[in-house]
Amino acid sequence: MNTIGWIVLIVVIVVIVAAIIIIVATVGRRRKQEADRRRATELREAASRDELAAREREAKSARAAADAKQAEVDAENLRREADERERAAAAAREEQQQKLSRADEVDPDVQTDRHGNRVEDDTRRGDVPPAHQETAPATGAPAHDAPRIDGITGEERRPEDRRV
Repeated sequence: MNTIGWIVLIVVIVVIVAAIIIIVATVGRRRKQEADRRRATELREAASRDELAAREREAKSARAAADAKQAEVDAENLRREADERERAAAAAREEQQQKLSRADEVDPDVQTDRHGNRVEDDTRRGDVPPAHQETAPATGAPAHDAPRIDGITGEERRPEDRRV
């Protein structure tokens, strides 16, 4: 072979090697791009799932905040109801005390001072219970129904307040 033949053969081999290198690089780049596309799709799907989970957590957080706010409102309502019942109980207690004072004023056997307050007689102390505190024979508890502290009778109670 002459030198021109060798040069042509070398050039052809170099072109073929260059073409193979270019083809291998292109195919490798395409494979990498396809792998990157699949990875990006997987990441997007994972992000979508994470977004759904985040929205669910946000909804739960909002529900918890609303429940806490409702509990605060309920507590305030209960405080107001307790204050109202306390005032009613105090009024009932005052009315009961007034009735007892009036009974003491009317009762000829009870000594009172000029303000209507009961004056205890030393001879009666411990021997006989006061007229307005008659006791049950066996228990020593008041024989009459004592007024309720909350000022509510059984008919006024809510069903959830009644004991079975």
